[in-house]
Amino acid sequence: MRQPRSPQPLLLAALIAIAALPAAAQRDIRFEAGQAPTSGTLVLAVPETAEDAARTGTFAQIDTASQGALTRAATAAGFSGKVDSQLDLPGIAGYDRVLLVGTGSGTPDARRIEDVGGHVGRFAARSNAPQIDVVWEGAEAGAAAQLAFGASLGQYRFDTYRTTRSADAATGTGTLVVRSPAGADAAAAWDNDWKAVAEGVKFARDLVTEPANALYPETFVARTREAFAGKANVSIEVLDVPAMERLGMGSLLAVGQGSVRPPRMLVVRYNGGARGEAPVAFVGKGITFDSGGISIKGSENMWRMKYDMTGAASATGAVLALAGRRANVNAVAVAALAENMPSGSATRPGDVIRTAAGKTYEVISTDAEGRMVLVDALWYVQRQDNPRVIVDIATLTGAIVTALGNDYAGLFTRDDGLAAQLTAAGEASGEPVWRMPMHPGYGKLLESPIADMRNGGGRPGSGTAAHFIGEFVDAGRPWAHLDIAGVAWRDGNELSTTPAGASAYGVRLFDRFVRENYER
Repeated sequence: MRQPRSPQPLLLAALIAIAALPAAAQRDIRFEAGQAPTSGTLVLAVPETAEDAARTGTFAQIDTASQGALTRAATAAGFSGKVDSQLDLPGIAGYDRVLLVGTGSGTPDARRIEDVGGHVGRFAARSNAPQIDVVWEGAEAGAAAQLAFGASLGQYRFDTYRTTRSADAATGTGTLVVRSPAGADAAAAWDNDWKAVAEGVKFARDLVTEPANALYPETFVARTREAFAGKANVSIEVLDVPAMERLGMGSLLAVGQGSVRPPRMLVVRYNGGARGEAPVAFVGKGITFDSGGISIKGSENMWRMKYDMTGAASATGAVLALAGRRANVNAVAVAALAENMPSGSATRPGDVIRTAAGKTYEVISTDAEGRMVLVDALWYVQRQDNPRVIVDIATLTGAIVTALGNDYAGLFTRDDGLAAQLTAAGEASGEPVWRMPMHPGYGKLLESPIADMRNGGGRPGSGTAAHFIGEFVDAGRPWAHLDIAGVAWRDGNELSTTPAGASAYGVRLFDRFVRENYER
């Protein structure tokens, strides 16, 4: 399919320069053993106790040195150390500030530790203290590293385009020191494991947050090349319009043909496992802006449709995490990238499209574009990589938001074993999924009088979308579809590890999915 001419080279270069601007600086994280300092800004992770129970450890030491000031303050505020509770105490016990963060009763698991770290990170992002010391008194190195992981996620911010900063430009910058008995062992656990996952999340959040005039298919590719530069065992393949035309990718091309931004298919392969072993594949919807095309969306909240490439960002960010921590697995990320715009060259409702797989469909809505780009990407990764399992991820339907709100991604699969693996990984990573039905009858709703099928129609919208995508997956190949429309963006419902804005949902889920099922 013929594409409209691209923007003039100078304009394109200028926009690429905008896209390459650095995101906000965040605090460096390091680890130390030994006693907490006696001044500055301090965070104490505090277990839950009964009102009259005596506290121990650093809390008790500071309390004794300050003639009971900490205990009096905690008692007055009703702070007992419950999960997610916090008490911010400025100018107490010789410190500029002391933050108490409750860890709850019993031994906290990894998820709870991560959330404690998230609260620390949110606090650190608001503070102008040059150094914040966090006391974690558990001896296990992995726990201290997990707290740092949560803090890294929680401190995320994006203010690249702000020309007016806070009164103190140092807010949220400096150092975060995690003090635990593990010391250097905790630093090693962070450097060798969780730091790379945090970087994968940040990479994906940055891409999703970028405005669509700076982040479009070509610049998505450029940013990915930059992020993977120097990573071992990585190769990157990019299909441009002529390459996709030769392969017959009429479906992805049909979505992109209304925009002056030409579509791309990006394939990132990480070979960290045994040579020749089939990879795990993550295929992401990468609509860098979704106007709905000719079936145009309403104007309310259309600005948020820059987030419609979250699936591609998270799939790519997950493989970045795997490569960064040198995971013992082969993995591939496919980003199906296009901008869905209305114009004289745009695809129309009623058009019939031929896919790379040879199947045809009638376009009922050009706003059902996510499934259109995914099917060519699925065909390509099966043809080229023969993956052992495929999970596609997409901000696909508003219907899934109606069904599950902002708490779960919708999981569609016919494979019970794969469903169990993804559900467990979701719980462990803090990115939960809820399995939805794939009824055989959904196919009847997609029948067309002039083509093999339609790209939409009937209810349930999420179920018919999953059925459409599933028609392009080889019989017998393990496959799952994740509809993340309700969890990809947080606005007024942020979590400790996910500030308002882009969540990068899927990076942590996929990393955990690989850890628990595919790494030897």
